[in-house]
Amino acid sequence: MEQQNYYLAIDMGASGGRLILGHVEDEKLILEEVHRFTNVPLRKGDALLWDVDRLFAEIVKGIKRCGELGKFPAYIGIDTWGVDYVLADKKGRPLEPAYSYRDSRTVPYLDTDPSFEELYQITGIARQSFNTVYQLLADKAAGRLEDAAAMFFLPEYFSYRLTGSFSGKTHSEYTEASTSGLLDAQKRSWAFPLIERLALPAGLFDPPRAPPYAVGVLDKKLVPGCNAEILMIASHDTASAVSLVDERQLYISSGTWSLLGIQSSPILTEAARNAGYTNEGALNGKIRFLKNIMGLWILQQTRHELGDAYSFAELESLARQAAAGNETVRPIDVNLPRFMSPASMIHEIKDEYRGGWTPESPGELAYCIYVSLASSYKKAVEDLEGITGIKYPAISIIGGGSKDDYLNELTARYTGKEIHTGPAEATAIGNILLQMKHAGWERPRRGFAETLIKL
Repeated sequence: MEQQNYYLAIDMGASGGRLILGHVEDEKLILEEVHRFTNVPLRKGDALLWDVDRLFAEIVKGIKRCGELGKFPAYIGIDTWGVDYVLADKKGRPLEPAYSYRDSRTVPYLDTDPSFEELYQITGIARQSFNTVYQLLADKAAGRLEDAAAMFFLPEYFSYRLTGSFSGKTHSEYTEASTSGLLDAQKRSWAFPLIERLALPAGLFDPPRAPPYAVGVLDKKLVPGCNAEILMIASHDTASAVSLVDERQLYISSGTWSLLGIQSSPILTEAARNAGYTNEGALNGKIRFLKNIMGLWILQQTRHELGDAYSFAELESLARQAAAGNETVRPIDVNLPRFMSPASMIHEIKDEYRGGWTPESPGELAYCIYVSLASSYKKAVEDLEGITGIKYPAISIIGGGSKDDYLNELTARYTGKEIHTGPAEATAIGNILLQMKHAGWERPRRGFAETLIKL
């Protein structure tokens, strides 16, 4: 089998994962989805956990599928969401469980010493209950750090597990580590004075390294016949996605979360802190200065609660119908904690409208979600332009949400910006291009407007 022509992007979001093969053909990047699987946190008692064994099994299943197609990759790169991790002991054995960022165990540690104001001056990370720093403080209080010798962010955990060994870890991939709330935004290194002050074990934190770089070769016992090199690419999914966006442009990476921002130097001002903007690692020495907005998670959960009886396209159509006569509906704040992991998303939405008109039908619920998302984008853009002193004429919307025409229309209406959409597969493309860079390739000369995607 010819291996050197194929690159495998394992793109795992907090609601699902895909394995996408890429290769160059006639100077175009050809993508082919070979495997897809769902991903939802498991509720065990009061805890929300990731089933990392099942997710790993799905990854292996997808790699085997490549072999069935006669397309084993030469390189494999994994990207996921940020902040979450797996602890391991001195012998490299994972310390279960792996908590989901939506778990509420972190809330008591939000008001810790040092204050958020001081933390922001160092790390530039917004005050969010799911930040790694608060998860580690919860672990420390529960005694989980006593046997911990290493911390693997999820892309690292799955990557090293593919090699069959946890013993070789010497670096933390920079873009993922930057989401932790423990990395110095200016120096791009761990803030060890802060780590010491919080009494967290310094040995958990390997020096951050800019991608791409190799961590090993695929364990032959997992997938016989595949000799792929396992790479750390920009393993935070948004970092891979926005690598396709011009550094001068305003973007929304639209999916389960909506990440609205720019690429810049660190911005650690009081205005940025008060507006909830965060500074996360990007490529080429840049920072993703962005606002985390709850995103299509609210629609996904509403759809699920409706018994998955409607496709997303049907909900979009019903939302358009519900808009008639309801153009002045009041938007709700999608970033309220009540929408993070509620028992009933529909109940929480309706409760926000108590005392007035309340959405009842699936179309009305979807319309309220769309309007509220567009309104949140408007506020985030206004804050961003106020912080930077720059007016941005357009927004590039990338990721799966870029295919939602109605949300794009409302975003244009609310923000007053010209909207550019696509690619929908921005994360996978960014992942693969970094693999190609490691292999010595350059970007296909025809650009992304002509990229052929087979899905």
